[in-house]
Amino acid sequence: MDTETRLNLVTRNLQEIIVVDELRELLETNDHPRGYVGFEPSGMMHAGTGLIVGQKMRDYTDAGFHFIIYLAEWHAWINNKMGGSLENLAIVAEYFKDCFTALGLPEGKVEYLWASDIVDTKEYWEKVVRVMKSTSLRRTLRAMPIMGRSADSVDVETAFALYPAMQTSDIFEMELDCACAGMDQRKVHMLAREAAPKLGMKPPVCLHNPLLPGLQLTTVDGSFDEDASIDASIKHKMSKSVGKGALWINDSPKDVKEKYHEAYCPEKTVMGNPVMDHARMLIFPHQGQLEIERPSKYGGDMTFHSFEELAETYEKGELHPLDLKNGVSEAVVKLLEPVAKYFEKKPDNLDKMRKLTITR
Repeated sequence: MDTETRLNLVTRNLQEIIVVDELRELLETNDHPRGYVGFEPSGMMHAGTGLIVGQKMRDYTDAGFHFIIYLAEWHAWINNKMGGSLENLAIVAEYFKDCFTALGLPEGKVEYLWASDIVDTKEYWEKVVRVMKSTSLRRTLRAMPIMGRSADSVDVETAFALYPAMQTSDIFEMELDCACAGMDQRKVHMLAREAAPKLGMKPPVCLHNPLLPGLQLTTVDGSFDEDASIDASIKHKMSKSVGKGALWINDSPKDVKEKYHEAYCPEKTVMGNPVMDHARMLIFPHQGQLEIERPSKYGGDMTFHSFEELAETYEKGELHPLDLKNGVSEAVVKLLEPVAKYFEKKPDNLDKMRKLTITR
């Protein structure tokens, strides 16, 4: 595969690349660059993680990356996820592995690494201390949005300040060429790029995918980024705390259709419409088109071959919100079919997860 083909594969559907010239040089000189995405194993997996990040990880492996899925259970412990229990977090991590396997990333195609695999050495904690000594406390606290917490948070646990330094040290410890994540992780990636030359480390190329919004409008207090558009995307991203706004990859077809039926979807409005965002971010990248079934008395079936075509039609009022919701929900049900089939055969970790979710 030539460099341009690999570059297009790596960068498609991303929101931000820091920086393209460095990425191009990397692909020209390295057939198997090292990349990763880190995940807090913190509950049921939602569609943003499974269908957007999962798709990008397939792109990276197809482009020849040695790709690491980092199950950061220590980080989730610091962030008080799953009751702050490492035992619970270990169960969630195994469930996450199942989810990614179901979505086409089996072991052998990617490497799975746990935080507990790398935090037990003197060398790792030396990196953590060196990172913390290379930056100010104020700069560290500005990275708080990586934990899903406002950058202006003040009355927080002291352990929270350790989180950005650990995430930065993870990048150096794994000797990564590329740090990959959603836009909500960009602050810590910038911290890694700032710290790298001070510590004699290689700064990572940073590859950031957009954040999938929740299906319901939410209001989140605080500031998450100085850029207004990025701040808004973080505040409106799909969240586990908004049940009907979050789409789980283990949702039944009935659940999926009900959530889209109740979704916020203003007529003739594309910007700020989460159902349109789901069509753009989930359906067209995966399926290349969106099919809408309608009774003939309402104009009959429609097929859209690009998001731009869909957006133009919707803005003109030629497609009703309910028809859009039905079309997108049917397409998402198809995207999630492999997940349902996988867990029908291997239900153990999902069953454990559901018991945790009920009793947490």
